[in-house]
Amino acid sequence: MSGGVDSSCAAAILKESGYDVIGVTFKMWPKEECGELSGKACCSLESIVRARSVAESLKIPYYVLDLSREFREEVIAYFVREYQRGATPNPCVVCNEKIKFGYLLDRAKRLGADRIATGHYAKVERDPKSKRFILKEAKDRRYDQSYFLFRLKQDQLSHCIFPLENMTKAQSRRKALKLKLITGNAKSSQDICFAQEDGYEAYLLKKMLIRSEPGDIVDTGGRKLGVHKGIPFYTVGQRRGLGIAYREPLYVLKIDAGNNRIIVGTKEDTMKRSIIVGEVNWISVEGIGRAMDVEAKIRYAHAKAPAVITKISERKVRLDFNSRQEAPTPGQAAVFYRQKTVVGGGWIKEVIG
Repeated sequence: MSGGVDSSCAAAILKESGYDVIGVTFKMWPKEECGELSGKACCSLESIVRARSVAESLKIPYYVLDLSREFREEVIAYFVREYQRGATPNPCVVCNEKIKFGYLLDRAKRLGADRIATGHYAKVERDPKSKRFILKEAKDRRYDQSYFLFRLKQDQLSHCIFPLENMTKAQSRRKALKLKLITGNAKSSQDICFAQEDGYEAYLLKKMLIRSEPGDIVDTGGRKLGVHKGIPFYTVGQRRGLGIAYREPLYVLKIDAGNNRIIVGTKEDTMKRSIIVGEVNWISVEGIGRAMDVEAKIRYAHAKAPAVITKISERKVRLDFNSRQEAPTPGQAAVFYRQKTVVGGGWIKEVIG
């Protein structure tokens, strides 16, 4: 229970359905940092108070589990590593895999729970032929979160329940308001819990988790056009904040962490057709043959686009889109769909062309 409307509604639905429900919130930050988080964060003190209030309203047991050490070792450490190599991380994916459906699931089992339920908009079904658990898009396509769950393994999916799978966000909020839950009018939490008022870059710099030094901004030919303020403040596809007067808008094309350089180019330069995807996790299938037609997303807000997966190895593929896509970004997730089913996904390792 995050202290938001979605997880509150999920708990209420389970209680109404006859489940024996236990409310659990995990604390991801050391005690001295909890008060620094805004109320919009899913792990702030305010959100914990809201979650506890909902549990009391629903008359279910409630626990707060301290997973701050695990969060630091699994999520923050990954976040820092990605920035250091010039990639753009996606901590929500790692948090789901390692924390919510990893450590939290393990703790839940110790409390005697058989399943773990969240307020994610996604769906899990079991294929009667393959006997595999498959991840599918939720009814509410606008808020569907299957993209963030592509790293889950079969054992994790087998213990998942997503009570909001057939509901829209508006229906969830109306139900919470009808039940007079304190979270009925709560604002949605931010995707990245440490992206508060000052941004996650400022957090990492303030905590001295990453070093930031100015460097050159160059064009594709290596000509210096300006000076950047530190690579943590930039991501591939970024247009604003470059501070360069040019005849047309410039975009970040590549982050060269080894040489502390930002390479920029035109909008046309950002358009790419092919990428290499590594550390692929196959969910609904055990793997693929030589190739497979899919629809793929290269970021959460990106529309699915027709593409072909070509197998390089069991966990590495080439993804060729039918049409060019804007700014594929190393470090971000590429997730493969067939209709509403998540076939699998992996991390963008290389952009070709």
